[in-house]
Amino acid sequence: MRQVAEAAGVSPMTVSYVYSRPERVSAAARASVRAAAERLGYPGPHPGARSLRRGRAGSVGVVLGERLTYAFDDPQAARFLAGVAEVCAVDGVGLTLVPTAGADSDVQRVADAVVDGFIVWTTSEDDPVLEAVTARGLPAVVHAGPGRAGLPRVGIDDRAAAAAIGALVFAGARRPAVLSFPLDRGRARRLVTGTATRAVTFPVTRRRWQGFHDAWRRAGGASAELRVAVCPVNSAAAGEAFATELFRAADPPDAIAAMSDELALGALRAAARAGLAVPGTVAISGWDDSDAAGPAGLTTLAQSLRDQGSRCARLVLGHREPPGQDQPRWEVIARSTTRPVPGRDTGGS
Repeated sequence: MRQVAEAAGVSPMTVSYVYSRPERVSAAARASVRAAAERLGYPGPHPGARSLRRGRAGSVGVVLGERLTYAFDDPQAARFLAGVAEVCAVDGVGLTLVPTAGADSDVQRVADAVVDGFIVWTTSEDDPVLEAVTARGLPAVVHAGPGRAGLPRVGIDDRAAAAAIGALVFAGARRPAVLSFPLDRGRARRLVTGTATRAVTFPVTRRRWQGFHDAWRRAGGASAELRVAVCPVNSAAAGEAFATELFRAADPPDAIAAMSDELALGALRAAARAGLAVPGTVAISGWDDSDAAGPAGLTTLAQSLRDQGSRCARLVLGHREPPGQDQPRWEVIARSTTRPVPGRDTGGS
């Protein structure tokens, strides 16, 4: 910077202002400094040093709990991030994605992130990145779960929502099944029965499983009759593969409640390939009301992940919450993939 100042015939402070507060410098001085910097190959102050001096990074960090491609492949993650980005754009701050993959480097990646606060996408209760986020001492919020003392949580009541849509998809069923998210960070593919336990360390998986179990028990079913097909990833391909196996079994399901629209759309493809009538032979429901749900006629659980992303960003950036701000709302959207149930209450909050 001193060399640029000498070459431009100005003070080092003027050079600093050209890069940090250009409105304080005349157009002629700015042009002289930029020309001198170009000749000397000076790119300007290092962003990290500038952040240290200002005491802020000018960016919100989103800890994905997934590989980086998840942010672009998963429609619900994209909706959530759009809500975060919307608030960041209004506030003039950036958005930093902090992907994790279950490696030892995850904690260090969080520790090194140059951000002013963190939004943690739903993860497991034993994920070490939660402690890493807390240790930073920055504003932080967790989406959907798990809960941590001092970390606000934004998300719907997954158990109540699952019980509501489960009552619809399981109506009249005798052989119900659930297409599930992973149970823990091991992401093992498995088929289990009954109800969820504390060993299910992803809170969203556990609460939705519990809600579906509640619906089945209220319908008069036994716990052991509820099969849960655990998919290692949230994708239509994973849902189609597991649903195909279930349909080929000796006791194929006559109702499938999926924890996402992606898994449900895969189940619909599997049913079509097997020649099964939907909902006559098998009823199917999804979750999130994605753009593909409506055209597919998929009964699903609607929630606004974009609004939840915006709320997370506002909390991290220190916005005052509107008076009477309640838990995000949800609603069951009944379409053609489930059997009609007269008088069923499908709304919630």
